[in-house]
Amino acid sequence: MGKPTGFMEYQRELPADRAPKERIKDWNEFHDHHSEEKIREQGARCMDCGVPFCHTGVPIGSPAAAGCPVNNLIPEWNDLVYRGLWQEALERLHKTNNFPEFTGRVCPAPCEGSCVLGMNEPAVTIKNIEVSIIDKGWEEGWVTPDIPEKRTGKRVAVVGSGPAGLSCAAQLNKAGHKVTVYERADRVGGLMMYGIPNMKLEKKRVVQRRIDLMAESGVEFVTNTEIGKDISAQQLVDDFDAVALCGGATKPRDLPLEGRDLKGVHFAMEFLKANTKSLLDSNHEDGNYISAKDKHVIVIGGGDTGTDCVGTSMRHGCTSVTQFEIMERKPDERGGNNPWPQWPNIYLLDYGQEEAKAVFGDDPREYLTTATKFVGDENGHVKEMHITQVEWVAGDGGRPFPKPVEGTAKVIPADVVLLAMGFLGPEDTVLEELKVERDERSNAKAEEGSYTTSIPGVFAAGDMRRGQSLVVWAFKEGRGAAREVDRYLMGATDLP
Repeated sequence: MGKPTGFMEYQRELPADRAPKERIKDWNEFHDHHSEEKIREQGARCMDCGVPFCHTGVPIGSPAAAGCPVNNLIPEWNDLVYRGLWQEALERLHKTNNFPEFTGRVCPAPCEGSCVLGMNEPAVTIKNIEVSIIDKGWEEGWVTPDIPEKRTGKRVAVVGSGPAGLSCAAQLNKAGHKVTVYERADRVGGLMMYGIPNMKLEKKRVVQRRIDLMAESGVEFVTNTEIGKDISAQQLVDDFDAVALCGGATKPRDLPLEGRDLKGVHFAMEFLKANTKSLLDSNHEDGNYISAKDKHVIVIGGGDTGTDCVGTSMRHGCTSVTQFEIMERKPDERGGNNPWPQWPNIYLLDYGQEEAKAVFGDDPREYLTTATKFVGDENGHVKEMHITQVEWVAGDGGRPFPKPVEGTAKVIPADVVLLAMGFLGPEDTVLEELKVERDERSNAKAEEGSYTTSIPGVFAAGDMRRGQSLVVWAFKEGRGAAREVDRYLMGATDLP
């Protein structure tokens, strides 16, 4: 695959991102792009490794999967790119991935963590090659509506238009079923529309383009409609031949401290969704968002959502931004308990932290630190936050817990506090109405591979079934659920 000696001749190269101090002046995508020649060189680095782990997508020595969860045929399209066969590369890419323009931008690329070359050299730039293939496909007009030759007469309702819902709908439409996707927001896309900021994933140019193509292919989208409120969940079961529940794990983890009810303390998704909606509606002219301009911003939580809060605050023009993480800083290199081909659990300076560092001089993250209370002013608005450092010690049964370190308490200014500590599970409305059996984490109980819930004809996929996870896992789950819905309706299936 690629050039047999390419990994010895070429070094790993990625296109430079736009300069941090420049890109925070707008909401456009911050990545630049390589020339075709450079991308072909990077494809040449894909070695004939014999057993490619990059597309395995299975747990190897840890709960997290090694390689690509949707099993992208990575060595094949790397080789085709190296040989200049771009349209053939796009065909191979679309065989396993309905939306490579999304994963090529926002997936953290576990495939690269499992690249065989990555054992002793920097991994192949798989993610950048992927997005380059699909972007060229759109530019050349190779991405066209996928209209089935015949319809089965079966009708399927998909609840939720996030990554799981969209991939489920795309596959079911391909199989010839009539698919209706219900979305409670005013725009289709779920997490990809309102959860991920525009500078990471452009909505009008990238997301809406694909949604429009799906509509041309025959998928029907119904927005501003919440199942369980505007339409009963039972009505869907009665009116459709099958129902796929593809909502997200949207119940946020709270921080019930003194002062939590003060103005200015928000869940991260309140902040991110309102920001993107206002941007799309009016370029922020309507003022219908939580502004961080000229404010001291505190972000609690160290994951991708926290990073997006940092990047958004930088574009608003915050006075300062500090991100607190209760865990310790990750190592710069893989530890002995985190060998290849597992996902490398190492320290990274993501785009938001890079921007904060460029403006304020340092990575905004502070580790092993937790909040103890919020304090407000005379108007009931948060003005400061009390924090303390912690150490992790063994508790009863040996399970570690964070213990405050004596003498480390201090007070910091806080005008906006954003809680980005993850999600606890799906909302209850639909699952309770249908009396769907739940697992111990409150998710819809459905076996991986079958995606069948306790209610006949009702399937569950994505974060609603497995809990908070990566976009690429939601795509895999949506595709898998579509396969099982098709099997349920037709007795057999050709869907992968």
